Amino acid sequence: MKLRALLSLLALALAGTASAQTNETPYWASIRVDEAFMRVGPSASYPIDWVYSRAGLPLRVVRINQGWRLVEDPDGIRGWISASLLSRTRGAIVVGEGLAAMRAEPSGSAPLRWNLEPGVVGELGKCSDGWCDLDVAGHEGFVEQSRLWGVGEP
Repeated sequence: MKLRALLSLLALALAGTASAQTNETPYWASIRVDEAFMRVGPSASYPIDWVYSRAGLPLRVVRINQGWRLVEDPDGIRGWISASLLSRTRGAIVVGEGLAAMRAEPSGSAPLRWNLEPGVVGELGKCSDGWCDLDVAGHEGFVEQSRLWGVGEP
């Protein structure tokens, strides 16, 4: 009886591990290291096409091939990055022209906390009614969703 219970627990553990490696695509991820290489194919033997030096940069994962992810960056560039360099922590990057207001509350009339330049990256919180909670190196506030890439459905 104990052996059967142990085998059942082992089967559940293996199922959980397998499902973690077979995420449905697309999904959002972010770069978890200070430097990540995007390659032209899903292996370290493929040439490096792009070098990212921005931890937290959001990426859209569009395909999985073993330990590699085909990703798309905010500029629409696609390539392969090792899954070990990615995090499921949601990130967002400020896009558009001019400064983006970070407000104390999710409202255009709320007090201004900071102005964010396009290209600023932060950790994405919840989004609601056109506003998203964003944490930029400990500075937290609300930014209009239309000024962020990495939000919504991938």
